[in-house]
Amino acid sequence: MRRGDGGLLGVIAAGGAVGSLGRYALGLVLPHPSGALPWSTLAENLTGSLAMGVLVVWVLTMEEPHPWLRPFLGVGVLGGWTTFSGYALDIHAMVDAGRGALALTYLVASLLLGLAAVGLGVSAGERLFGRRRR
Repeated sequence: MRRGDGGLLGVIAAGGAVGSLGRYALGLVLPHPSGALPWSTLAENLTGSLAMGVLVVWVLTMEEPHPWLRPFLGVGVLGGWTTFSGYALDIHAMVDAGRGALALTYLVASLLLGLAAVGLGVSAGERLFGRRRR
């Protein structure tokens, strides 16, 4: 970030607040005990991956996207919505609870499903907004 980009930092922070509040709310709706399958974290990360795929296509199909669009939505909102640290802590809690097989399954499934969700998001974005500019 260059000097004078305080507005950009504010946009990212505002987006992060929106995404983080949404993630917190989903955690309240889908709570899980420590060591159990963290449905809320899985849902956050998969929907965030899907949304990132759509967002990338949407921005790449625009003639001149606003310079703060990607930072607000991609870094801020989706960065606040998704969580790698929560994912890692959930895996650690499952291992500590003696549920290593569940932890390994969750680890691999999250990665594979996340990649599939991005691909699905790209496909959905191309259907909605047209092909990406190259």
